[in-house]
Amino acid sequence: MVEDSGLYIRALNGFPGPYSSYVYKTIGYFGILKLMEDVTDRGAHFKSVVAFYDGNIYKIFIGTVYGEIINDARGYYGFGFDPIFKPEGSTRKTFAEMSLKEKCMYSHRAKSITKFCIWFNKLLG
Repeated sequence: MVEDSGLYIRALNGFPGPYSSYVYKTIGYFGILKLMEDVTDRGAHFKSVVAFYDGNIYKIFIGTVYGEIINDARGYYGFGFDPIFKPEGSTRKTFAEMSLKEKCMYSHRAKSITKFCIWFNKLLG
């Protein structure tokens, strides 16, 4: 089983997408904010994909959380782009301002892992 995730920003044609880790390491979220200066469409989503293969069975499970890129970084929790991403349904908080329990209510990774666990438990029967 493997998992990978990325941040997809609508106004940047899905960038950084699968390159999120590299982009974070090179320009960080301040670089993304710089790219987003004067951009009004701030829609974005995080996507997590879990892939399972046991030599016979191959399955993938996708979790997505939609939201927006805010104008200024906020918060100290989490990692990566969390300080600039506010998920839909959050009245004000970015991922970096949420406790782990609160973030898991929205999390793309929690969604994909939950889907995998439900399927895997049925498989074990």
